[in-house]
Amino acid sequence: MDGMKMNPYATYLGGQDPLRVIAETPSRLSALLDALGRDGAERALTPGKWNARQILCHLADTELAFAFRLRQALAEPHHVIQPFDQDKWAAPYSAFEARAAVDVFGSVRKWNIALIETVPVATLSKALTHPERGQMTFQTLIDTMAGHDLNHLRQLEGIAS
Repeated sequence: MDGMKMNPYATYLGGQDPLRVIAETPSRLSALLDALGRDGAERALTPGKWNARQILCHLADTELAFAFRLRQALAEPHHVIQPFDQDKWAAPYSAFEARAAVDVFGSVRKWNIALIETVPVATLSKALTHPERGQMTFQTLIDTMAGHDLNHLRQLEGIAS
């Protein structure tokens, strides 16, 4: 597709099946939170970066955004994705619990997977536009979900180790 840019999150996939990745992420997040415990959830990988709880909150928020994007992409002839400022969304994270974030993520992810499983193969090539990333397809949106998961799972695993 002309104008298509490289999906920055696709590099995290490294050939992995994005559907398998997105299906496995909720249980991986829950296991990581169990390993971290309450105190570990407040640790960051490096000073000045989000701690594990904040990363989990970001994942929950992002899953809500993906839920909207997936549905709008299916409903509109050429959906233009609405970007969001993750740092502004993160402002209230100090009031949110890590377990609640994992629960929200898991529930919304399950709902998103149910939707994705209804999508005909031909729809995977449906064109979308991201104002910052250019032209993409519905499949790119799924790949982005999986790559985003892997990026943050790697951060959480680093905090847990």
